[in-house]
Amino acid sequence: AKYLKADRDVVLEAVRHDGTALRFAAGGLRADRRVVLEAVGRNGEALEYAAQSLQADRCMLFESVRQNGEALEHAAATLKADRGVVLEAVRQKCSALRYAAAPLKIDREVVLEVLRQDGMALRAAEPFQADREVVLEAVRQKGEALRFAAQCVRADRDVVLEAVRRDGSALEHAAESLQAWRWCRHVMIGRPR
Repeated sequence: AKYLKADRDVVLEAVRHDGTALRFAAGGLRADRRVVLEAVGRNGEALEYAAQSLQADRCMLFESVRQNGEALEHAAATLKADRGVVLEAVRQKCSALRYAAAPLKIDREVVLEVLRQDGMALRAAEPFQADREVVLEAVRQKGEALRFAAQCVRADRDVVLEAVRRDGSALEHAAESLQAWRWCRHVMIGRPR
């Protein structure tokens, strides 16, 4: 019934069980801060159904992305360019980076945060594939990420050592000059040097 969709108590109860039930609420309740906070606290994706004014509200977006980083998709454009909001979103779910404004997709700190969760994301971080610190972060998470590093970094002994500690087969992606080194082979098969 239409009148129930406009009943604040009914809608609050509904979003407490399923945040996305906000989509059925009357327009005025989609702009009600308490109702929307309850909804996004249960499911960050509920932000999609909130009034535009709340989609542009930084505090509301923080609540949403803390629950589900992918809620960044439904944020106002200005907030997709907010470094703090994007960092929070990628901390919760690294794939949220795809919804960030272009300049933040190549922000070093944001990229490092993504790589802490998914080292293989280095493949898409082309501007950082020659950055030793960034590649080190990627291989600490996933040794195989060495394959996406620039050749100069693949020749860095410490980076390669970290990669093969995580995944012995990462040696395949090391610079040729390092592949024959005795220390790599020992790390790969677990023998002391």
